[in-house]
Amino acid sequence: MPTSITCTSLSFTWPDGTPVLEDLDVAFGPGRTGLIGVNGSGKSTLLKLIAGELRPADGTVRVTGEVGYLPQNVTLDTTLRVDEALGIAAQRAALHAIEAGDVAETHFETVGEDWDVEERALATLGELGLGDIGLDRTIGEVSGGESVLLRLAALLLRRPDVLLLDEPTNNLDLYARRRLYTAVGNWPGVMVVVSHDRELLELVDQIADLRRVNTTARSASVEGGGGRRVGEVTWYGGNYTAYEEALAVEQDAAERMVRVAEADLRKQKRELSDAHAKLARRKRYGQKMWDQKREPKIVMGARKRAAQESAGKHRIMHEERLAGAKERLDEAVEAVRDDDEIRVDLPYTVVPPGRTVLTLTDLELAYGARVDGGFELRGPERVALIGRNGAGKTTLLRTVAGELPPVSGEATAQVPLRFLPQRLDVLDGELSVVDNVARFAPGATNNRIRASLARFLFRGARADQKAVTLSGGERFRATLAALMLAEPAPQLLMLDEPTNNLDIASVRQLTTALESYEGALIVASHDLPFLESVGITRWLLMEEGELKEIAPEAAGRPG
Repeated sequence: MPTSITCTSLSFTWPDGTPVLEDLDVAFGPGRTGLIGVNGSGKSTLLKLIAGELRPADGTVRVTGEVGYLPQNVTLDTTLRVDEALGIAAQRAALHAIEAGDVAETHFETVGEDWDVEERALATLGELGLGDIGLDRTIGEVSGGESVLLRLAALLLRRPDVLLLDEPTNNLDLYARRRLYTAVGNWPGVMVVVSHDRELLELVDQIADLRRVNTTARSASVEGGGGRRVGEVTWYGGNYTAYEEALAVEQDAAERMVRVAEADLRKQKRELSDAHAKLARRKRYGQKMWDQKREPKIVMGARKRAAQESAGKHRIMHEERLAGAKERLDEAVEAVRDDDEIRVDLPYTVVPPGRTVLTLTDLELAYGARVDGGFELRGPERVALIGRNGAGKTTLLRTVAGELPPVSGEATAQVPLRFLPQRLDVLDGELSVVDNVARFAPGATNNRIRASLARFLFRGARADQKAVTLSGGERFRATLAALMLAEPAPQLLMLDEPTNNLDIASVRQLTTALESYEGALIVASHDLPFLESVGITRWLLMEEGELKEIAPEAAGRPG
């Protein structure tokens, strides 16, 4: 049988009763599938169910072949040796014992047919850019990004039939991402990858779009009583570019259907109103005839009963038509994507051209990085800060933000600044979104804060949610709102890997927000498509402990 994954009537609910997936049917066959969807739609949960990390509340998962799973957050025991993390320590030990002359049967059983395992391991590490990491080193000596690649190397060495990857590029720098792209492009089996990384999604063979669909819109009930939102997968052939093109055509058609359904609903309402008016006239005429007793009572009674029966059928027919029109409109609206965008109008963030925003002078940072000589940021410039993991990008931003003292030299900001860290630990989880923003803008009224939050898509009760209950994308939007609505208004905004853990819709919303921000911007990121989308004017590379300005065309292949 060909390798495949089949999920039938799959349901999963968190212990607090929150439903994630309900009655989901989906199958994945040979090739590379990009699994996309908004934050909270259940993508990571689905991968965990397929990998056996979670048990479904109902339904079944069937996989033919061995499964390899790379989770979103990779944690490895820092005391492990690299060969132990790769799962080849016992085979290596047996091989070395045999080479030393020990011919015990257990060594041969341990090696089996895999006599070249050490060479394969070194070759796999080399392909992933980890050729300088020896098999005897400990995990504690490698970076977070290297840990992700080590876990991937372990999976590739196992040669599983099915490979599941959950946001694999989140903690990888540009160099490591290129290595992972190559590995994904060469994968021969079944692969399901959850990602917001545009470049990675360009390598897949098909897109599976997981959405939470409102079952009320599909209910045959005239009254429509209380539907549920359940997961549903829509398939699109080709890579992410092909998906966007197909979706654009689909959405144009969906919007036309909404207009048609709205026109039909108006027509049915008019016809029902006309029918009621006609029936009222008939009723008045019948009553008049009864009062004047122009016909025998038995004839008038029969005529009245027939008129009432006809009127009832007429009313029911028009009400059914109206209900059908409402249902068609609900279905049409459901097919149109929610493409709400963040709108920011912050006049006090404007920085005049030429005004000095930030000055760095002979700056030596903690952990060894430095900025020799001087560096100036002027006016509403938009700076991309790129470089390998561990090069010092975050350290530089934290130093400018005042969170870390410099070893020597100076970092001076001449305008109000705000810093959005990778960890998104700016919010107090026990406070509502409104109260969190109020901490940063104590002089603002509650109404003003709520009006501003609506632009960040926190409307009504959503603004009263506790921060701890927010999804990843919502938490990011709330943190961005707290920083951008702060007093004094930030004229320098610094973002550290802002697109990590954001779905593609949230990345688009962030891009829109930054387009309308009129201050200076520094963004540390490995996400080149995102950097290009926000209008970067200068590219800075942190390499070998030094900050260097590079040409835009060199940004994709620094060093």
